[in-house]
Amino acid sequence: MIHDPTSNPDDADTANDGATEGEQTSDARPHRRIRSFVTRAGRVSTGQRRALDDFGPRFVVPYAPVPLDWDATFGRQAPRVLEIGFGMGATTAEIATARPSDDFLGVEVHEPGVGALLKLIGEQGLENIRIVQHDAVEVLEQMIAAESLDGVHIYFPDPWHKARHHKRRLIQPTFVALLISRLKPGGYLHLATDWQNYAEQMLEVLSAETALENTSSTGYAPRPDYRPVTKFERRGLKLGHGVWDLVFKRR
Repeated sequence: MIHDPTSNPDDADTANDGATEGEQTSDARPHRRIRSFVTRAGRVSTGQRRALDDFGPRFVVPYAPVPLDWDATFGRQAPRVLEIGFGMGATTAEIATARPSDDFLGVEVHEPGVGALLKLIGEQGLENIRIVQHDAVEVLEQMIAAESLDGVHIYFPDPWHKARHHKRRLIQPTFVALLISRLKPGGYLHLATDWQNYAEQMLEVLSAETALENTSSTGYAPRPDYRPVTKFERRGLKLGHGVWDLVFKRR
């Protein structure tokens, strides 16, 4: 799920606080597993609804607790890239256009974003994208076979900027270990964030994994050419916000 880096973080926190699925609000009650997303309301536009109806049956893969047959799903053998939280899908569509020989599975829970990406798929005639509208942790655990991915993209996940909420951040050691188990040897993990504190946490967590190797000798990587600058990122850069990319490979 991509957040707006120029929005008011306190407003966003008010909207998000307590919305994470599975988390209990009382310390006296046990905590269930935190999911990879925050439930937010969103209106599906007429165009998005039409795209859901017209293209959903072909490009949306229903969640099922069995490993995905990529070759059958895409109708070919090709490098496989998983994107977690694609937001409104513009970046996903641009990358898929620039890398037609690769297949992309996007995971997003929010219906307006799914509809928006389907609309782009239809308009641009993209054949190398499929979508799963479900929690990414369960998708990784159940639908992605071990050592089957050539790459993983996670761009601008929710930063949960307040210190007491850092435990809700997606990039934690347990989750990264799950990602590593799904990467082929030599497969890459590409993260991006516009929150320096989160970037530091990401770098610390990834660097602690002995199965991963940083592709950059300086810690943070230059933005790869295939990742476009989003409109929110461009606006943030104009306001002086930083953006940090991290690219690690499985040894």
